[in-house]
Amino acid sequence: MLNIASIKKLQIILILILLINSCSRQPEQKIYKKFRILMDTIITITVVSPSEKEAETAINNAFSVIERLDKSLSSFSPDSDVSKINHSAGIDFVKVSTDTYQLINAAIKSAQISDGAFDPTIGPLVNLWDIADIIKPDAHISPKLPALNKIKEKLMFVNYKDIIVDDHDMSIKLRKKGMAIDLGGIAKGYAADKAVAALKASGIKSGIVSCAGDLKVFGNKPDNSNWLVGIRAPRGKLDDLIAVLSLKDLAVSTSGDYERFFIINGIRYHHILDPKTGYPANGFQSVTLVNEQGIITDGLDTAVFVLGPKKGLELVNKMGLMAYFVYSDGSIYITDNLKKLIVPNDKKN
Repeated sequence: MLNIASIKKLQIILILILLINSCSRQPEQKIYKKFRILMDTIITITVVSPSEKEAETAINNAFSVIERLDKSLSSFSPDSDVSKINHSAGIDFVKVSTDTYQLINAAIKSAQISDGAFDPTIGPLVNLWDIADIIKPDAHISPKLPALNKIKEKLMFVNYKDIIVDDHDMSIKLRKKGMAIDLGGIAKGYAADKAVAALKASGIKSGIVSCAGDLKVFGNKPDNSNWLVGIRAPRGKLDDLIAVLSLKDLAVSTSGDYERFFIINGIRYHHILDPKTGYPANGFQSVTLVNEQGIITDGLDTAVFVLGPKKGLELVNKMGLMAYFVYSDGSIYITDNLKKLIVPNDKKN
């Protein structure tokens, strides 16, 4: 027969077992996803959370960050920092937001690293080619090449060294009237970085921010596996993939000649312009870079594409980036440090 002391010991053991069991039961983690059209593209935010309410709040906070960036960085909005800088080119400094200031400095750094292959003052050439508007379904515009003399004229206003930065009050000036900044080649990677930071600040430990060809993943899926990210086949359909990457806490950016283009006499003219020639760069169908920071992958994937296969690979190696190249002839090159992240064909499902 149990005495009182033995009964109390059993009660304590039972209580401990109940406590251990209750602590081991974690709330079920689920995936939640929302998308919006911002920064002239579809942006999708995916998070892992035990609570739909927590997920929605965090996603909305991240979208608010991207909306703020869009208002500052868009070259289409007359009230944005970028539009004000372009309007005041050759005239005066423009005081800008912290985001604009940081991004322009990062863009200048990418230009310096790539010897101008990426150049944030590409705006005059982008406006001249106007590829984005030409290829709109309702444009009804027959594509045609800009005149050579017009290209040469615009090239005079493309030089990142003519961006003057005043660190004292975070103001920017373009040296020549007629210059124009276009941050489309780096802004989405920066936005992905900032959105992920906002999600983490909201208590989210895992998710994806996807801004068209730029995305950033962090943490793991609910089953504790890595996120799977596909690389699009440049000459395939929208959902045709040439590779799938298994990623955690990494950013991915792709520049491709299939995103915005038109064809004349069998020649593809796309939106990735060489700042030195004024014409679309050649040598690649697509360039995909992987790194911890989206602001690096986004700025440098364009630079690598413009530099071409030889110099582009030199830059990749110099920066220690992971890369997946599809050359203009369709052949593929993968850096050794990326191969270990590629999912074998028999494990993609």
